[in-house]
Amino acid sequence: MQRYAFEIQYKGTAYFGWQRQPRQISVQEKIEDCLKQLYGKEISVVGCGRTDTGVHAHRSFFHVDLEDKFKMEILFFKMNRMLPPDISVVAIHPVSPDFHARFGAVSRTYRYFIHRQKDPFLEGLSLHLPQELDIEAMNRSCAYLIGKQDFTSFSKLHTDVKTNICDISSAQWIALEDQRWYFEITADRFLRNMVRAIVGTLLEVGQGKIEASEIEKIISKMDRGEAKLSVPAHALYLWEIKYPEL
Repeated sequence: MQRYAFEIQYKGTAYFGWQRQPRQISVQEKIEDCLKQLYGKEISVVGCGRTDTGVHAHRSFFHVDLEDKFKMEILFFKMNRMLPPDISVVAIHPVSPDFHARFGAVSRTYRYFIHRQKDPFLEGLSLHLPQELDIEAMNRSCAYLIGKQDFTSFSKLHTDVKTNICDISSAQWIALEDQRWYFEITADRFLRNMVRAIVGTLLEVGQGKIEASEIEKIISKMDRGEAKLSVPAHALYLWEIKYPEL
């Protein structure tokens, strides 16, 4: 048996997130069903983490131990032929037996895309927000996110994690062309709904509804009721994951 790290991409619109769950279609289910057809038995994969319903992945990983039945270039070809059009295998990496897609990651990066001008080609992939935004104020707010802190105020309630402490290394809004922006945030880990809650709160800053410095107080309260509403999932992308081994 050899352990492999699979690098994948997926458009999350049709799926109830990454993780397999009863009576709902997930990305993990589609991949495991594909491997079952190829290997003739049940095969479980371990993902790098959850993505919520409707969230996309520009770069994601899972690991799995496989028998030496196919050359990797053949497996790569067969899986991409069999998987639906909105899931693709980008690369297959042989890794050490102790590689872990979830616990071995040293950083994760998400991006959230917004656009001011209505654009049918961005529908379902970016958030249409026609209001004027003070991007400079939003970036001033980002400074309060940096560091190792308790992000309970931006976490979905009643989750099964042991701690709500995350270490955010960078957070900023970046301008694209044609009145488009994206928010990029990198941390060692993220809580459920955390990025969407942060973006929703930063957009309140950008619209002048709260001051940039309010973010510091919201974090310190450790109360989800202090932060603003979460933005929709369809504009959020798991953008990058880094491992020491890859």
